[in-house]
Amino acid sequence: MKRQSYQLKAGNIGNLKLVTSELPDPIGNEVTVAVKAVGLNFADIFAMFGLYSATPKGVFIPGLEYAGEVIKIGKDCKEYKVGDRIMGVTRFGGYTTHLNMDEGHVLPLPSDWSFEEGAAYLVQVLTAFYGLRNLGAIRENYTVLIHSAAGGVGILANRIAKTFGAYTIGTVGNAAKVDFIKKEGYDAAIVRNKSTFKKDLENALDGRELNIVMECIGGSFFKNAYEILAPEGRVIFYGAARYASPGKRPNYFKVLYEHITRPRIDPQSMSEINKGILGFNLIYLYERVELMQSLLIELKDLDIGKPHVGHTFTFDKLKEAIQLFQTGKTIGKVVVTV
Repeated sequence: MKRQSYQLKAGNIGNLKLVTSELPDPIGNEVTVAVKAVGLNFADIFAMFGLYSATPKGVFIPGLEYAGEVIKIGKDCKEYKVGDRIMGVTRFGGYTTHLNMDEGHVLPLPSDWSFEEGAAYLVQVLTAFYGLRNLGAIRENYTVLIHSAAGGVGILANRIAKTFGAYTIGTVGNAAKVDFIKKEGYDAAIVRNKSTFKKDLENALDGRELNIVMECIGGSFFKNAYEILAPEGRVIFYGAARYASPGKRPNYFKVLYEHITRPRIDPQSMSEINKGILGFNLIYLYERVELMQSLLIELKDLDIGKPHVGHTFTFDKLKEAIQLFQTGKTIGKVVVTV
């Protein structure tokens, strides 16, 4: 079967090219998926820049999540049949028209969901839920600080936190996003400003303890929130957007500066003040299918609704979608339709 895929060697997004190749038939318990929509993630950008440790060597196909239709099945496939609508996660390879995927990494697409919504869900919801529930040990009446509150993870993290009865504070990069996150149910909103952030956070807390921080920015924002964090509080570190920059190549001077000036936390001091920092990335969950499946089963019971798709592009406009995503001006998920 012929397929088209966007491929590059890490280092320069400008080298992303649409290539036609042969996709073999599915074997064992694989399914062949005709991809209908692809979700964009910051991990895609870091991988294409070559700043992500899990980036494949040599030429590779970026992309971590997608939705589509099963068009072939392997001889050992038991869960799916031709014609099934599905959504899935993949360890790269998502920027394509067709792919083969182990059925353990595929899930049925809810009947009332579009392909675009399916491609906007799994990476975000798994990141948010695993971070809050497994690592953050969220409880009723906790106060949770969520950075990038208008992004895909931020929207779903707030909804999940609310099912536990948490008080949520969201941060955004510009004031234009404040009304949106308040409509999403955030209790308080902060427009991130390095010079005022600590005071803004204290005002938003209004005497409450800060129990969990969903951290994806880093730098002084991480440092200030960590200082305010209550005893037994936890920072859940799942990204570092401060290293990102617009453009086709990484800004290596900025990356080096941010790396050199990053906050240092003394482990001994952590034991003295009883605070914790935990980090993870979605590749960890991808390689542990049983854990990932158990999380998704729990999520069904929470009923947090559909993801918010804020921007859609066609497959031939994928580079333009990436350029918009890099600006930080998006709300919700950026999805490319195939």
